[in-house]
Amino acid sequence: MQTYLFISGKNWILSLAELSAYFKTRAIECKIDYFSTEFFILTFQKDLAPAVIDDLGGTIKIAALKTKVPTATVKQGFEKKIKSLQNQVIDAIGATDAIKNMAKAEDHKLVFGISVYTSDNSIKTVGGGIQRYIGSAIKEELAALGKKSSFMGTGGDRSEAQLTHVEVIKKDFVENQAEVILCIGKTDTWIGVTVAVHNPFEFQKRDVYKPNQRAIFGMPPRLARMMVNLSACKSEKTLLDSFCGVGTILQEALLEHAIVVGVDVNSWCVKAATENLQWLAEEYDIEGADFRVLQGDVCDLAGKVGVDSVDCMVSEPDLGPALKETPTGPYAQKIIDKLEPLFMDFLEQAYLVLKPNGRLVVVTPYIRTRSREAVTMQLEEKIKELGFKRVYAFTDDMFSPEAPEHGRLMGSATLVEMDERHKVGREIHILQK
Repeated sequence: MQTYLFISGKNWILSLAELSAYFKTRAIECKIDYFSTEFFILTFQKDLAPAVIDDLGGTIKIAALKTKVPTATVKQGFEKKIKSLQNQVIDAIGATDAIKNMAKAEDHKLVFGISVYTSDNSIKTVGGGIQRYIGSAIKEELAALGKKSSFMGTGGDRSEAQLTHVEVIKKDFVENQAEVILCIGKTDTWIGVTVAVHNPFEFQKRDVYKPNQRAIFGMPPRLARMMVNLSACKSEKTLLDSFCGVGTILQEALLEHAIVVGVDVNSWCVKAATENLQWLAEEYDIEGADFRVLQGDVCDLAGKVGVDSVDCMVSEPDLGPALKETPTGPYAQKIIDKLEPLFMDFLEQAYLVLKPNGRLVVVTPYIRTRSREAVTMQLEEKIKELGFKRVYAFTDDMFSPEAPEHGRLMGSATLVEMDERHKVGREIHILQK
């Protein structure tokens, strides 16, 4: 049994849903012990390969658990500056192999860092103090082991005492086992050492440096990867995107060594997506990359790709016009009504082309109105008519008995991805044939 700390991306519910789907698809046994807006604690039956972070879109860091202490010790120790309690945290870290492993780094002078993650605002205010106190103590321990070191903090210009993934990459913290992470929950504080970090430069490369761009209608590769994972896509499965655009979703599926099929009504998109997939296969040296992109209308999808022909589908159809101002409720409903026939035709064709038990991940518009209410597309009647079943992102069996209040995660049938500044967001549906 091995426990890991997962640092979430900005949409923590979507990040946790992706993790659950990813591990379940690959039959990797694990339980969610704790979740919060900042981090998750998962226990696995076997050691986890750190390289899994390259397959994930919603995880920033993964750390291996070294020890844990009561949160009351951390909270009282650093909020009330009780040195004996602060030293209990230091002693807990010192009792592990974390500092000894840091001392093995080949660098003449080691650089190490501390990051503090918590949803408790009162602890956040003393995060810098926690960071500095633990950093000073580790530096002394390293000196006692004959290792020169310097501690990298975050300074007073940041609201939270957390090193970014870019800083972790540039300072070789993973290679040197040199970042200590504190995940402070309601009753327990988990302390681990970073073993993997999200590489934003790879996602940026796939977004910015591919031959063809379509910025106005583009989906970020990070989100595309999350949706591919929600679809239960993996190596040798066939994934279809019937509104493929320039192929962002197809790219992420191809990196999983899936067989990918794209369809788009726009001939330029067909050419652009094909070129992007060719570039990706060469750039990432994907041996035997299997992909094709076809021109066609979604109304004839079954005729184009075949009935019962694909294992999974991930698609983002038209989400409506780009809105300059937040719409009224009636205008938002007018947008939904105009798009509805396209989505109904798409669902009919998706049911035809999916194999039995095949999975569909589809995005519908989530329009925020002036009254701060959301107007969405109602699919339930059509889903039942066709015979689709909703796949809920969270089920009881994913959580360990001690996981707090996890029932509240299981009530929602969809996942929403939307920045505060956006007027139209994405409502993500997971359906199974």
